[in-house]
Amino acid sequence: MQLLVAEGMVNVKEAVFTDGTKIESAANRYTFVWGKAIKTSKERIKSQLEELWNYAQGVAAEEMQDSAASDFESLAPDKVKAAIKKIDEAISDKEDVPKKIKQKLSYAAKNWPQNLERYDEQEQLLAGRNSYSKTDRDATFMRMKEDHMLNGQLKPAYNLQISTQQQFILNYSLHQTSTDYGTLASHIDGYQALYNEKPAAIVADAGYGSDENYGLLEDKEIAAYIKYNTFDKEQKEGIKAFSNDSLHYNEAENYLVCPMGQRMAHIGDGQRVSASGYVQIISRYQAKNCHGCPMGGVCHSAKGNRIAEVNHSLRKHKQVVKERLNSEQGIKYRKQRPVDVEPVFAHIKSNHGFKRFLLRGLSKVEVEVGLLSIAHNLRKWTA
Repeated sequence: MQLLVAEGMVNVKEAVFTDGTKIESAANRYTFVWGKAIKTSKERIKSQLEELWNYAQGVAAEEMQDSAASDFESLAPDKVKAAIKKIDEAISDKEDVPKKIKQKLSYAAKNWPQNLERYDEQEQLLAGRNSYSKTDRDATFMRMKEDHMLNGQLKPAYNLQISTQQQFILNYSLHQTSTDYGTLASHIDGYQALYNEKPAAIVADAGYGSDENYGLLEDKEIAAYIKYNTFDKEQKEGIKAFSNDSLHYNEAENYLVCPMGQRMAHIGDGQRVSASGYVQIISRYQAKNCHGCPMGGVCHSAKGNRIAEVNHSLRKHKQVVKERLNSEQGIKYRKQRPVDVEPVFAHIKSNHGFKRFLLRGLSKVEVEVGLLSIAHNLRKWTA
């Protein structure tokens, strides 16, 4: 890649075109470990342990009198083991203890502590992901478009992100998340570390359009030519009538104007936190009197006065991006993006048949992608 720069084939200070694709891991395809299943199992243990604890306090109050009501939110294996032992000691000499309780207690003593230890290890491996493969723990299960059964089957995979210029790969990065919007920050960091420069602009599809990414690029002084999720629809149909985006906002006095021209007063702010920890401020506004309004049926369907939630930061970013995308340069980039970055994936996956990694583990897979990128650039250069 540095050779391409030295030879003047690409200019790393100009706009680049960014996109992602999922490539299947070399792992076995049906070796799931799911974060949601671990959470469900831990909640079941917590519920059953609380039931056993409450039962013991009911039938053996004297034996349990030195034991305060236990909080099992943390479900530490040692704590659970001690609680099971305490329950067993309290009810062991009691008559008429149901057989079902004894069986459950015996099962709990034998299985729960070691299961919880395994769940803790698995959650550390997940590191915030929703899944991983037992035979390639760095791979995450993702829905693959090119599944041979054409049904979007989940498979262990990696999310490959590339930035191109003239169909040359300038930068690549591998990610363990299936969504594209969460990959942009580290992808740009990799670009800057590689070239000690930043591109003038990032051109990408709506999969990258988010308040977080727009703010990131603004802070880095990189022009964002990135669609938001309703951009194409707005180009054809305009902003949807009665939507929150269509409501006029008076910034000086901080109020919205409803479709009937009435003020919607600011009633408070809330927060939404993304998976990456990014905090969005959501402002809420409420109309004064929607009763009897002739637009009531189409303006909103909820009971009472309409409440609108607005992310002002995102709203401003969308306005700037919309103007930029509809500029002469923006239209040029929008036309160029599909013929610059997407054919690179077509060459790699269709023409050269690379749809599945040969090695397992993130570090080894990164080496594969590096060799793949070099091979692609050399073929492109000599074509």
